Amino acid sequence: METGYHFSHKHILSLEDLSSADISFILQTADSFKEISTRSIKKVPTLRGKTVINLFFEPSTRTRLSFEIAAKRMSADTFNIASSTSSTTKGETLVDTALNLMAMNPDIIIIRHSFSGAAQLLTEHIETSVINAGDGTHEHPSQGLLDLMTVMEKKGRIEGLKVAIIGDIAHSRVAHSNIIGFTKMGASVCVAGPGTMMPPAVEKLGATRCNSVHEAVADADVVMALRIQKERQDDSLIPSLREYAKYFGINRSVIDLAKKDVLIMHPGPLNRGVEIDSEIADDPRSVILDQVTNGVAIRMALLYLLMGGD
Repeated sequence: METGYHFSHKHILSLEDLSSADISFILQTADSFKEISTRSIKKVPTLRGKTVINLFFEPSTRTRLSFEIAAKRMSADTFNIASSTSSTTKGETLVDTALNLMAMNPDIIIIRHSFSGAAQLLTEHIETSVINAGDGTHEHPSQGLLDLMTVMEKKGRIEGLKVAIIGDIAHSRVAHSNIIGFTKMGASVCVAGPGTMMPPAVEKLGATRCNSVHEAVADADVVMALRIQKERQDDSLIPSLREYAKYFGINRSVIDLAKKDVLIMHPGPLNRGVEIDSEIADDPRSVILDQVTNGVAIRMALLYLLMGGD
């Protein structure tokens, strides 16, 4: 990192907003925090007295819990608000909910919402820092960062690697963040999936569209399988899960086309036997659980940096 670098972002809304220097600094900061999770007492006073609100309007296990653990390991006070327990069920708007939360003086609001642009909308109406924990089909920046961290940790570099992302590219905010993040850090990204699940302008994000899974995976350093985003589709875009698994699932014959030391990734939750076979998910080259571990470190780093740490 060049001398004089200073992290100056108030919000984390997308990887598109971050420079390669920003991303490198976040990864370095997260690496320094990772050791805390291995201690017998997993807590430091870094954010004591700070308040973090998790505002989740979509179901989540890994992301919500990861942010909560990250905040608590740094001694912040955390509060979780789910859509089923918020006043939006009574007709209150998202902005009014956020304004009411602001009246309680939180330091950071972490939001997940089915509407693309929800996190950006909050920043236009409230003063506190906002972290986007996934908005519609737009982006999931902390997931993209933890994936970058995992690859950097295992490969020692990102620049020059070939990354294959397979599956429901059009509806996956994880895919969008990863395409932007990996290309920004110098990797080449190849994508493949059913034609009905491919965005019309994926090349504008920096990815190369492949005609088949085999073409995308050939000689890849990293292979990432994506879950079919049924909750974000109005109609079924594939004939059946069996047919999807046959033509787009990551199985032994597919993974054998990649490099011998390929990293196998998945953002979760897994649908074993659909987008990825169990033997591949449990392969020694799988780093799926490493992704979860690194998620806590990345989210600790984001909270720390937005609170003014440097």
